[in-house]
Amino acid sequence: MIYISEEIKKALKENKPVVALESTIISHGMPYPKNVETALKVEEVIKEQGAVAATIGIIDGVAVIGMSKEQIEQFGQKQGIVKTSRRDLPIVYADKLWGATTVSATMILAHQAGIEVFVTGGIGGVHKGATKTMDISADLIELSKTNVSVVCAGAKAILDLPLTLEYLETMGVPVLGYKTDELPCFYSKSSGLKVDYRVDSPSQIAKIIHEKRINNLSGGILITNPIPDEYSIDHKIIDKIIEEALQEMEEKNIKGKECTPFLLKRITELSGGKSLEANIALVLNNARLGANIAKELTKLK
Repeated sequence: MIYISEEIKKALKENKPVVALESTIISHGMPYPKNVETALKVEEVIKEQGAVAATIGIIDGVAVIGMSKEQIEQFGQKQGIVKTSRRDLPIVYADKLWGATTVSATMILAHQAGIEVFVTGGIGGVHKGATKTMDISADLIELSKTNVSVVCAGAKAILDLPLTLEYLETMGVPVLGYKTDELPCFYSKSSGLKVDYRVDSPSQIAKIIHEKRINNLSGGILITNPIPDEYSIDHKIIDKIIEEALQEMEEKNIKGKECTPFLLKRITELSGGKSLEANIALVLNNARLGANIAKELTKLK
């Protein structure tokens, strides 16, 4: 059920740096045509850093590792694409559907293809009120057992960040802060919460990943990378917007996998587009770091 493009096959065979990218950001994260423009720009940034980009999605029940520009364009416009996590994969495969891979599904497919580094915007986590609802993202479970290193700008700001960190600790996932001691808060540079370890170079991160693998310590590593200063949104401003969006979501009784797309869309509207601008900036920033980590990793193989 997996198709790996010739470019990605060749890169992996020749030990060239490869960076995996998700497709949910295309189909569910941004409006068209900004979603396609961003996806292609992220790929371009990775190439500029000397690595190979592998955007992952499912087309007619086949997982594609290394989508073409045409396929990304189709993803950006097509309606009814299934937001696909681990639980959804067998159904999407069996019914030959189009699936946009979340963090968890992208991790699975990247690992199956032999790709170590995966770049995303922000991971899912423990939702606010989870002590009652048990609403915890599958991303956290995947990080505990799938051997892929994830570069992100922290967990999405709509989440309960202290509980998300507690859960990651319980599941044995190292949380690294790139040039920071604090957990980045997606739209904001810091959250006031400490990461497990600070790292200051891609080579240091690569060595940590390498040691985890050669010592057969299963599971992922979370590499958190703060949004650039000029795009960071003040805590007080974004928190107020998020609370308003959360209240609307509750009033409309939106639950499950529809929560995040609704919240991201509403936050973009309430922020006058600033959150979308920040989202794009942080993904591009993560792509640069991810590409350089992948490059350093190839030196250790």
